[in-house]
Amino acid sequence: MPPSGSGETCPIRAPARGPDPPRVHAVGQGTPAQRGKIEDGHLNNSLGSPVQADVYFPRLIVPFCGHIKGGMRPGKKILVMGIVDLNPESFGISLTCGESEDPPADVAIELKAVFTDRQFVRNSCVAGEWGEEQSSIPYFPFIPDQPFRVEILCEHPRFRVFVDGHQLFDFYHRIETLSAIDTIKINGDLQLTKLG
Repeated sequence: MPPSGSGETCPIRAPARGPDPPRVHAVGQGTPAQRGKIEDGHLNNSLGSPVQADVYFPRLIVPFCGHIKGGMRPGKKILVMGIVDLNPESFGISLTCGESEDPPADVAIELKAVFTDRQFVRNSCVAGEWGEEQSSIPYFPFIPDQPFRVEILCEHPRFRVFVDGHQLFDFYHRIETLSAIDTIKINGDLQLTKLG
C-alpha cells in the first residue's frame, strides 16, 4: 500500500468567485487557508515551484465545481482539505466526466459522508445508471467542527481513499477512460480550505 503522501497531486482549475477579484501574493504570504499555487490558471497544492505565484481566494465556495487539468491517470492524486460544519447532515465529493447536467455527466466516484448514520458511502453512475453503493468502513473519520484531509489516489485498477493520512478504502474503477474524469464537485455541510 503506498503512503498517502505518494502520487502526483492533481492541478485543479478553481475559478475565483465572489465580489472581490483574486489578489496575487508572493510565495509564502497569507495563511495556509488563503493560499493555493496556480499553474496556467489551475489550482495546485502547496508543493509547487517557488517561481509560481500564489493566488488568494477569499474562500473556496461550496458548492464547488472545478476542472482537473488533464483528467485522471494512475499516480494522480486529488487533495481536499476542509472543516466540517458544526451541525452537519452530510457532504459529498464527486469526480465526474464533465459538468453536464442534461444529460448528466458520468460519475467516476461519489463519496458522501452521512453523519446521522456515521457512513462514508461511495458509488458511481455510468450512462445514467447508478452502481451498487458501498458503505463498509473500519471507522467514521469525520467530526463536526473539525478539520479533515481527504486524498483520492488514482491507481490503474482503483481509487485509494485516505482520510487524515490513513487509508480508509479502495474503490475499483467503473469508468474505463480515466482521462475523461476531469471535474471535481464538492457540496454539503463543510467549508473548503484547500484543494490540490
